[in-house]
Amino acid sequence: MKNFTSFADAGDYKALLQQALEIKANPYGYQHIGKNKTVGLIFFNPSLRTRLSSIKAAYNLGAQAWVLNAGADSWTLEMADGAVMNGGTQEHIKEAIAVMSQYCDVLGVRTFPTLKDREADYSEEVFNKILKYATVPVISLESATLHPLQSFADLITVAEHKQKERVKVVLTWAPHVRALPQCVPNSFCDWFSEVDWVDFVITHPEGYELAPQFTKGARIEYDQKRALEGADFVQAKNWSSYLDYGQVISNDPSWMLTPEHMAGTHDAKFLHCLPVRRNVEVSDAILDSPNSLVIQEAGNRVFSMQTVLHEMLK
Repeated sequence: MKNFTSFADAGDYKALLQQALEIKANPYGYQHIGKNKTVGLIFFNPSLRTRLSSIKAAYNLGAQAWVLNAGADSWTLEMADGAVMNGGTQEHIKEAIAVMSQYCDVLGVRTFPTLKDREADYSEEVFNKILKYATVPVISLESATLHPLQSFADLITVAEHKQKERVKVVLTWAPHVRALPQCVPNSFCDWFSEVDWVDFVITHPEGYELAPQFTKGARIEYDQKRALEGADFVQAKNWSSYLDYGQVISNDPSWMLTPEHMAGTHDAKFLHCLPVRRNVEVSDAILDSPNSLVIQEAGNRVFSMQTVLHEMLK
């Protein structure tokens, strides 16, 4: 595994999933892998689970970790090629990433979309510059379009809790007070549309269609109630419009998940990447129910990262 940016980098996902379950069963049993190794983590936007789970994963493997908040802990970085740096930026991304590569064996990077320029965001301008200038393997801690570590953790969680060989997994749009990116739902689709033991359904109001390259193989259903029928797992997430890029075109509160919504499911387990807006995206009754897996799901962020680090450092 040279880099980890999407489902395609997982290779044999069944083998990677099995490795994750083995690592979770024996989290400190692979510390020879990380001995005398350093994991670098650079964040261009805030984080809780990604930051802490990545540090914990490195420590579990016997590696050291450093964290840099770009622009806050460092010089302000210039991204543009050919820039005349006579303004507010002090260091170019070329030198910054090349230097950081000298200080670690693997580099984890979290970027974020602008939600203003779809072409720039979906071409992954910033992340691809980092891949270009890094001289060590790079792990996506989230990019402008994808969040593969979260989706891998989701897959681990579903695999642990499924009670039959084939399960129905539903991704449902949820209302929110802000315009959010499509990274998490794109990535969830990127992974779950490829899992051969999952019947995958996406439901959202019209106008919230995701980029077609991520939804191939999934059934798209605009009737939320119909989509949820017989579901074994339900992942709720808000996202802004891809077609009318970055816009909130509808914020129908009836899409907020409640026990009434879940009544037609197959006693479905509930998933959410967190953070979650209680009683906006999903009701307290769902989040506080025995069927909520959001804390276990967050815990598995350690083991999705630890598995990827294991594959790179070994």
